[in-house]
Amino acid sequence: MTTFASGTDTLTRDALTVLQPGFTGTTAPDWLLRRLGEGLASVGLFGRNIASPEQLTALTAQLRAERDDVLVAIDEEGGDVTRLEVRTGSSFPGNHALGAVDDVDLTRAVAAELGRRLAVCGVNLNWAPSADVNSNPSNPVIGVRSFGAASELAARHTAAYVAGLQSAGVAACTKHFPGHGDTAIDSHHALPRIDVDESVLLERELRPFRAAIAAGTRAVMTAHILVPALDPDLPATLSHKVLTDLLRGELGYTGLIVTDGMEMQAIAGTYGIERGSVLAVAAGADAICVGGGLADDETVRRLRDALVSAVRSGELPEERLAEAAERVRSLAHWTAAGAADTQLPADEEVGLRAARRALHITGRDGFTPLTTAPYVAAFTPVVNVAVGDETPWGVAAELARLLPGTETGSFAGEDAGLATLAAAGPRRIVAVVRDEHRHPWMRAALDTVLRTRPDTIVIEMGLPQAPARGALHIATHGAARVCGRAAAEAIAGE
Repeated sequence: MTTFASGTDTLTRDALTVLQPGFTGTTAPDWLLRRLGEGLASVGLFGRNIASPEQLTALTAQLRAERDDVLVAIDEEGGDVTRLEVRTGSSFPGNHALGAVDDVDLTRAVAAELGRRLAVCGVNLNWAPSADVNSNPSNPVIGVRSFGAASELAARHTAAYVAGLQSAGVAACTKHFPGHGDTAIDSHHALPRIDVDESVLLERELRPFRAAIAAGTRAVMTAHILVPALDPDLPATLSHKVLTDLLRGELGYTGLIVTDGMEMQAIAGTYGIERGSVLAVAAGADAICVGGGLADDETVRRLRDALVSAVRSGELPEERLAEAAERVRSLAHWTAAGAADTQLPADEEVGLRAARRALHITGRDGFTPLTTAPYVAAFTPVVNVAVGDETPWGVAAELARLLPGTETGSFAGEDAGLATLAAAGPRRIVAVVRDEHRHPWMRAALDTVLRTRPDTIVIEMGLPQAPARGALHIATHGAARVCGRAAAEAIAGE
């Protein structure tokens, strides 16, 4: 039976219920368990909380021993953004690889297997998929997290992903509404702005969200972006016009609305997390995501008290907070029922099959597979916050398995090309890049290497926007571990 602490008043309990906080460590701290007893209904997990599937299963069981219907959320997109496999790289290619294959049955199967693995570990809410249409190829935060630059492509794969994930009893949280694809700024650092006509937004950005709603997505995550065509004053997360008038009213969405992380600078740096959380709930958000950076009891207390004070002062209608809390509980009930009813068969290799199909290879006809160990030069850009820098990427580990003796180095900056040539010596060079089109130093490094060593193999693990070059060019459409394995197999002729 669900546990509620005696003596906790309804208002305070509702304020706790709408929070989705994080914590540090691989076991639940005492303060978090205490808050679950007081009414907290959701917990967010990040890479820092996960050491193994067995440990994660024990952690979620610990949470459910305190509250049996707790929502355990995670940011597990697969591909570049993984928490389950944060230290090894994902077993699933990301959205862009799935969009490159453009087989909705495959996308559904990948999402179902990912959902199955989450469910086995006790996770029941996934902050995925990204439904953003990556119409700006220079976007610093979306990129390969998007199914592609075409709205209809993104729409059909978003719907397939939602259906696959939820077939495993795991709630999908489609993001980042109303669409983060046409931005040039990362909202982790500042407030992005999209200056396009409303007609463009309706046709391009909103199409995948309509598809997700039609597919029954149980949650939608807001974007910390300013869209003047919809609201000239407030970012989407804080906008009644965007969340209530558009998402609820025009699009007819009735499920849970979750904010993106409130400690991101687009909100925290302009409104502060307490004020931002009050405005978000007032605008129509039902759950406040916080914990990627701020992950302690003090943060939970501050946000709880801010919401309670806003109700008591009349700034936040009590019925709006109660409605938000009820939506959280309703989703918790759905996931509890889904966990009891859903048992999908395992498909352990579906991610690798998808990664192999996603490869786009230029120069294959004249290429002879390698039989001796090469030198792998990874041209490494600064990774965005959503991806994180703790997850390995590239092809070196997989090539070393197929071609023992493979060596590797990581290079960046204006001397990367010369440093690569010096380090490689006479060995065949495999140059691994990530979004070459976005990094002039990376393009210059490749120029330097290819002038001297035209037999260099080039692997693009980001958006393949730059011209294909090298003796062999492989676009993987993502940097997941399985993408690296698929590329290594192509190089070694496996």
